[in-house]
Amino acid sequence: MKNETTEDDMKVLVAGATGGLGRSLVPKLIAAGHEVTGMIRSESGAAGVRAQGAGVVFADGLNADAVKAAVVSVQPEVVVHQMTALKAGINFKKFDESFAVTNRLRTEGTQNLLAASHAAGVRRIVAQSYAGWNLQQGGSATKTEDDPLIENPIPASRETLSAIQKLEADVTGDKTIEGLVLRYASFYGPTGSIGKGGEMVGLVQKRRLPLVGDGAGIWSFIHYDDAADATVRAITTGDPGIYQIADDDPASVAVWLPEFARILGAKPPRHLPAWLAKLAIGELGVSAFTQQRGADNAKAKDTFSWQPGYASWRQGFRHGL
Repeated sequence: MKNETTEDDMKVLVAGATGGLGRSLVPKLIAAGHEVTGMIRSESGAAGVRAQGAGVVFADGLNADAVKAAVVSVQPEVVVHQMTALKAGINFKKFDESFAVTNRLRTEGTQNLLAASHAAGVRRIVAQSYAGWNLQQGGSATKTEDDPLIENPIPASRETLSAIQKLEADVTGDKTIEGLVLRYASFYGPTGSIGKGGEMVGLVQKRRLPLVGDGAGIWSFIHYDDAADATVRAITTGDPGIYQIADDDPASVAVWLPEFARILGAKPPRHLPAWLAKLAIGELGVSAFTQQRGADNAKAKDTFSWQPGYASWRQGFRHGL
């Protein structure tokens, strides 16, 4: 039987501790007083996790036996699911292919973590989801957690949407573990594509990220550190359910992309008609630039008594990359 703990000294296992968010999350959990263990795939990332003050266990998220052994050995009160596999980047024309392993981690990996959590007596699981291209299009500029996800996804994204929906249903539908899903907006920060030396920064600096069509697509952003702060709150606060983690300033591509170029000291983005952009970035890419909707963050702010440190990407892009 596990020892009784307070909210300030819980045992937390972070699956995916070496990812972009994991690297911000682990030290913040430790600073909040929690005993943290990172579940990672190989020894190559172990030194960095240990240097942050966390323990390490090894398991491939797709290996059910290894995941069970890892979780049972730690006996955490809370499991945080941050497992993704996107180091190779994202191809909008071959979106599902880009997310193939991540989709398995969202389906099989989530099932493995849930099964292991049952075996270890875990009380709560907090899992990563996404809020962006998958939000319902049309109507209001932002969507809440009560709005449905996109009903007719572009073919290149169907498998990825299905994996997101399964993760959210499996985590929030568990009858014995408190399941919270955090739909993070588009990440930015030092270790991301929108970060110093990142792929998207390079594209903007080289004027290779054009303004597509009318640029009316609405994007929401969140800095890794702010996402980590919200996740720390979700460890101990909030009812099971879905929460959108985004800053306070959703903006159209026609607004944020030229401003981003100015912040980087780059020339304004070129303009590309939608029909021509479709040849390069596919239907999904065009949709993200012209039809996407932002994420309403009111529920998360109220539930977790949380406020992003960068209330707007305008300050975040300038000072947080």
